Amino acid sequence: MSTSPADAPAEIPVDQLSPEDAAAEHAALAAEVARHNRRYYQEDAPEVSDAEYDALFRRLQALEAAFPGLATPDSPTQTVGAAPAEAFGKVHHAVPMLSLANAFSPEDVAEFVARIRRFLSLADEAPLVFIAEPKIDGLAVSLRYEGRRFVQGATRGDGTVGEEVTANLRTIASLPKTLPADAPEVVEIRGEVYMARSDFAALNARQADAGKPVFANPRNAAAGSLRQLDPKITAERPLSFFAYAWGEVAAPLGETIGAVRDRLTSWGFATNEPAAACASVDDLLAHHERLLTLRPDLDFELDGVVYKVDRLDYQQRLGMVSRAPRWAIAHKFPAEQARTRLNAITIQVGRTGALTPVANLEPVTVGGVVVSRATLHNEDEIRRKDVREGDLVVVQRAGDVIPQIVEVIDDGGHAERPEFQFPERCPVCDSEAVRPEGEAIRRCTGGLVCEAQAVERLIHFVSRDAFDIEGLGDKQVRAFYADGRIRRPADIFTLERREDARLDKILNQPGWGEKSVTNLFRAIRERQAMPLDRVIYALGIRQVGQATAKLLARHYTTMEAWRAAMAAAADPESDAYADLVNIDQIGPSVAADLIAFFHEPHNTEALDELLAEITAEPAAAPAASDSPISGKTVVFTGTLQTMGRAEAKARAEALGAKVAGSVSKKTDYVVVGADAGSKAAKAQELGVTILSEEDWRELAGI
Repeated sequence: MSTSPADAPAEIPVDQLSPEDAAAEHAALAAEVARHNRRYYQEDAPEVSDAEYDALFRRLQALEAAFPGLATPDSPTQTVGAAPAEAFGKVHHAVPMLSLANAFSPEDVAEFVARIRRFLSLADEAPLVFIAEPKIDGLAVSLRYEGRRFVQGATRGDGTVGEEVTANLRTIASLPKTLPADAPEVVEIRGEVYMARSDFAALNARQADAGKPVFANPRNAAAGSLRQLDPKITAERPLSFFAYAWGEVAAPLGETIGAVRDRLTSWGFATNEPAAACASVDDLLAHHERLLTLRPDLDFELDGVVYKVDRLDYQQRLGMVSRAPRWAIAHKFPAEQARTRLNAITIQVGRTGALTPVANLEPVTVGGVVVSRATLHNEDEIRRKDVREGDLVVVQRAGDVIPQIVEVIDDGGHAERPEFQFPERCPVCDSEAVRPEGEAIRRCTGGLVCEAQAVERLIHFVSRDAFDIEGLGDKQVRAFYADGRIRRPADIFTLERREDARLDKILNQPGWGEKSVTNLFRAIRERQAMPLDRVIYALGIRQVGQATAKLLARHYTTMEAWRAAMAAAADPESDAYADLVNIDQIGPSVAADLIAFFHEPHNTEALDELLAEITAEPAAAPAASDSPISGKTVVFTGTLQTMGRAEAKARAEALGAKVAGSVSKKTDYVVVGADAGSKAAKAQELGVTILSEEDWRELAGI
């Protein structure tokens, strides 16, 4: 149902996307990343290289950074790995096994360090030490020791629940089965199972001699070997283990990363070397360059360097955000480039009508993946780079979802080739394609008649973060739309009773059998009750991403209350409008799109039809309900002295509070720091409780 990233639709630069375009791309991209997670973590059969995956993931991060409403707890950027496979027993990690955020440039590293200083309110001259370690390309596992004996081992899984592989881990000769007397009574050692390059070469030679399939790379070999159902097979494979972290412990292991690494070494664990203590951005970059130089000669695969704050008390304060700790980052090695021929430029139409140019290339390998398509972003970009059909071009895989054209190489024939003429009519419906003044994107005006837009909206509706209907993906939606079976969301849920007498018509379609049709109908029935936020997100309202949908669901609680509030908010002088725009991250622009959606009768009719077939489940109560600030709305203003604004907001949200950006009569607390301005005055005018930073810390139990 999905295409590989190299063949995915091209997209425009993030800073040129409209909120609706960003939401559409995010939905498709999130589903793609989730599929690659399953292939990588569950099946040990990745379809793309690490560089390819990193590019996908970084585009997701860029979208969510530019459009915060897209970042939700179930986004791949907020989750870790993939759910454990059913073939293995499940292990619930007492302490979550986190993933890492990525850096790709010196500027990313400098911002990482600056962000930590801001969060901790550290002056530029205050010492801040990092440990820089090789980033091993293997399989993350956790080893649990009780009474200083190895009792259980598990893969990372989705970060919360992993697969039990205890018997397989016992076969690794270098892994200590007991710990010395100075080890805590309970300790979980975490690290990476990997296969040395030399061992990998020898294993593949044995496989070839025996007429068996060879492995693609050491990471696949290590992961596949560890996740064998028969430990005897694992025992025949040359696996190794590097320790670099820990989970649950009965007693502290040290005060710094450096001290803990020394202790792990004394217990018999190998640690990932060469590592270095670094006191500046320059030190970090120097070690990155050193490892890049050493990379060909090391006997293990690595794809970057991990930087960790050395002091553990700082780590505790920094905490985590979504799927990753704030105190660590992986600085990946640079992307690769290649030259190839641009055969043709085609135009794709997205669900918001955006016309996007795509370069169709002579297939070429870039960073370990075969690339046949690349983004050209928009007509201005084509003109700026003077890209023409038939040109020899440089393709690069970096931070974008798919490859991008870096430059044109003049092969002597460039000037003779005609310039590309961007169409002024939609290639799908032939409606006029207009480019509003000040915008980079040309859009099809045939929203009600353009099949490309209608189909893309339905694909968004069934996407992973919306209704997530198994068996109803891109290909199936397009086929059902073309056949007239599904035209509006409600049609999905009436499909089974409408098709009972015509089941043979589906069965006669390519790829469908009686079992697959039965499974589809069951999957649809299973999605007839969905959380309110997912229903809101699935509607595809412009500027309403996953996070915004969650904010709306949490604020209004029920579908009935939300609809009533949106109708009332049509009056800009109403309390309903004031309440809407005061929700954190929802301002006049988002409010206008929400109101416009409900003002259009076609939309409300389609929603009525949908709600006749499904149930929108009320939003759950806020987390940390026993906290004195749970469910309260808090506004921070001025400069806080004991913590950065980001840390204060993170603490408040962790305790179940809602952090707003402006003060209204529904605000519960305004926390004022130094140089507080208009928000403090507004709070005083409205009679909202004003807290000093000290009052806030006491109330929040900090």
